[in-house]
Amino acid sequence: MNSRTEVFPHVIEMNYQARRRLGCCVYLVHDQNEWMLIDIGYDDTLDDIVRLIRGMDFPLANCRYLVATHADVDHIQALKRARELMPNAKVVGHPHAAKLLAEGERIETYAEIAAQGISLTMEPIQFDSTIDEGDVLQVGEKTLDVWHTPGHAPAQLSFRMGDLLFSGDNIYRDGCVGNIDAHHGSDIPAFIRSLQRIKESDVKWLLPSHGPIFRKDDAMLQKTIDRLEQYQHMADFGTCAVDWPLLDEWDDELVSGFDPQKA
Repeated sequence: MNSRTEVFPHVIEMNYQARRRLGCCVYLVHDQNEWMLIDIGYDDTLDDIVRLIRGMDFPLANCRYLVATHADVDHIQALKRARELMPNAKVVGHPHAAKLLAEGERIETYAEIAAQGISLTMEPIQFDSTIDEGDVLQVGEKTLDVWHTPGHAPAQLSFRMGDLLFSGDNIYRDGCVGNIDAHHGSDIPAFIRSLQRIKESDVKWLLPSHGPIFRKDDAMLQKTIDRLEQYQHMADFGTCAVDWPLLDEWDDELVSGFDPQKA
């Protein structure tokens, strides 16, 4: 059996386990003889992940859940094949993610981005059940509280286990956040509320869906919140913005007339 590189007790992250970047963060949470995966990533890394899991002596038959934090293709492309390999696992995620993935929707999931020449295979999949705010997932004696943290995507879920928060695409160690894109269903005011919730919580560690794990830093979170507050009023973010104050200024100027001394 290969050694298990736990980032925290009962938690293994597959990129850290592999000592190389496989894609999005894939978390294996285990207790007693049960385990679960939070996200699974792209199809072309699934075989590597399964080899790592088998090498750590986790029987595939003992996987209890395959969890989708949200419906983005980089998080779930391998979900259907993973279920075939782990038939006892329940595929779960938010109701909105369930709808997108059952339909094989391609725009909101980023499987199809024509402007960038991206067109990825994504097999439709039916969830076994949906989970939402207030639900609890249990593996052995470990429990994960489900948080609905929309903003990046309508279906974005986070999971609290003690001092840890599996925080999805809400916030990364450099203060960046998951893509804000109208085609993706992003919602800046909701994003701000989700970040405020994380900031106000007493969790100590954030385990994101991309990049390194990091200690929760309230000052950094507030700086990010302040930046997103500005985004709400910037044309840069198109229909994700709630208003554009410059146009109000222009309305006033149209009435009063153009003054080059004030321009």
